Amino acid sequence: MRMTIAEIKRIKSLSQKKFRDEYGLFIVEGKKMVEELVYSAFVTRRIITVQPLGFPVSGRSVEQVNAATMARLSALKTPPSVLAVVEKPAAAKLSLPAPEELLLALDNIQDPGNLGAIIRVADWFGIRRLVCSPGTVDCYNPKVVQATMGAIFRVKVHYTELPEFLQQAKQSTAVYGAFLDGENIYQKQLTPGGVVVAGNEGNGISPEAAAAVSERLFIPPFPAGAVTSESLNVAASTAILCAEFRRRNRPVIQ
Repeated sequence: MRMTIAEIKRIKSLSQKKFRDEYGLFIVEGKKMVEELVYSAFVTRRIITVQPLGFPVSGRSVEQVNAATMARLSALKTPPSVLAVVEKPAAAKLSLPAPEELLLALDNIQDPGNLGAIIRVADWFGIRRLVCSPGTVDCYNPKVVQATMGAIFRVKVHYTELPEFLQQAKQSTAVYGAFLDGENIYQKQLTPGGVVVAGNEGNGISPEAAAAVSERLFIPPFPAGAVTSESLNVAASTAILCAEFRRRNRPVIQ
């Protein structure tokens, strides 16, 4: 079918946060991502494709366009074969973590690739909620959505004033953060649940959020004392922290 210039501009505008907020929509690109989408609870407004999908879409209508039109719609350097326009879910009420819930808190993460990777890590390790500071990149940014590889449909992302949330959480659960002066994570006792704070790529955890951290952790290099990189990428360090929490507290299989 032939799309109007106005339709193309509206969809293309969803690469910008102000229009995602205005219209309450975001875009999902790529065959695998759209297939994950149609099996999720997210509401799909439109599915637009260059070629037959090859998977069922549960009664949703599919619009076919040519490659040139898809290139105008896409936010990616290499346009996909399929793109969907999706409703942003209504913001859920943010509650404090349950006693044994492991939750991630992100303090001003700026890079879309890092946020997408962290959402994917959370999904892998069964962490169903992320709490982000207002300064963290929008989780519906096309680059974030793409980097999650479908995890965005299973992990809830909340935005709130992080220091206040952490101070409240600290009253009933442990709040962990990684610091160069922290205790070796492989030697420290870890609780099954808690909040793990990940900091900004350049500045780490802000002083305001750090004030609410009750347990300071350190991921040691190998071998101890070796000259290494100055620090780990925030997505990599978050993955290591999550893996260690889950390793310590995994259920025993009989």
